[in-house]
Amino acid sequence: MKKDIAFEPVEGVSVAIVPDERAATTEGQPGWLVYLLNQSDFPLQNVIVSSNGYGTNAEGSPVRTSTLRHSLPEVMPRTATPIEPIDPALFHLNNQYWVSYYVGAQVFDKKFIFVPDSIVEENLTPIALLNQPGVLHS
Repeated sequence: MKKDIAFEPVEGVSVAIVPDERAATTEGQPGWLVYLLNQSDFPLQNVIVSSNGYGTNAEGSPVRTSTLRHSLPEVMPRTATPIEPIDPALFHLNNQYWVSYYVGAQVFDKKFIFVPDSIVEENLTPIALLNQPGVLHS
C-alpha cells in the first residue's frame, strides 16, 4: 500500500516551460514546450509524467483539461527531455505535472504546479541544460 512506501525528497529534478518556435500554435502565436530536467548525476528510470490543467474560466465556471500521461524508460543524467507542447490559452489555469520515477529500487514522486499566469515572459530565467530561458519550477 502507498503508506508503506518510503518517499524520499526529490532533488535535482525539475520541470521547465520554455518558448519554442517549433511548437507554434495554429493561430500563429509562439509555442511553448514542457521539459523534464534531470540535473542529477544518475539516470531516472521508469519515468511517468502525468499532466493536467485546472481552474476557472472568465465567467467563474470550473475548467479541467484532459489528463495526459507520458512514459519515459530512462532519462539520462544532466539532460533535458521534452515532454509535451503547451497551448498559451491554458496559462490562466493551474498546470500540474506529476512526475514519478525510480533511482535503483527507490521510487520518487513530486507534483510541479505552475500557478495561473506564472508562465509569462517576465518570469523567464536562464536554464543551463537548455541553453535558453524558460519558466522553471523546481
